[in-house]
Amino acid sequence: MKVIIYTDGACSGNPGAGGWAAILMYGGRQKEISGGEEMTTNNRMELQAAIEGLKALKKPCEVELYSDSAYLVNAFNLGWIDKWRRYGWRKTPNATELIKNSDQWEELYELTQKYNTTFVKVKGHSDNEYNNRCDKLAVAAIPKNLHL
Repeated sequence: MKVIIYTDGACSGNPGAGGWAAILMYGGRQKEISGGEEMTTNNRMELQAAIEGLKALKKPCEVELYSDSAYLVNAFNLGWIDKWRRYGWRKTPNATELIKNSDQWEELYELTQKYNTTFVKVKGHSDNEYNNRCDKLAVAAIPKNLHL
């Protein structure tokens, strides 16, 4: 069983009010989910979209997760997350501060261990139907009166 997930995050100001969205697709069916926060960053919303997309799964499966966030995709595809995890969610072994968004990275890592997850980078704001739909959903999820 393979599930396709498209994700996106948006922020009005950075930091500012933000929204996230995910589209899950399996067997000809599609489910859209989204949410927002009053004060956040764009990177946090990108990560939250991936977290919520994976949390919405009900059974073990293979996942292809598409995102326009190089921050998200590169962390997994270039092995950054493995290094951060080895270093206690720090950039280097001797660093005193945690990496930014360490709480989300840790949660996301744990979720990817439940599913065989592959991360795929897509070009944002181009001709990808699902990425564009995720962007619209994420913007619409920004708390009211604060839209981009």
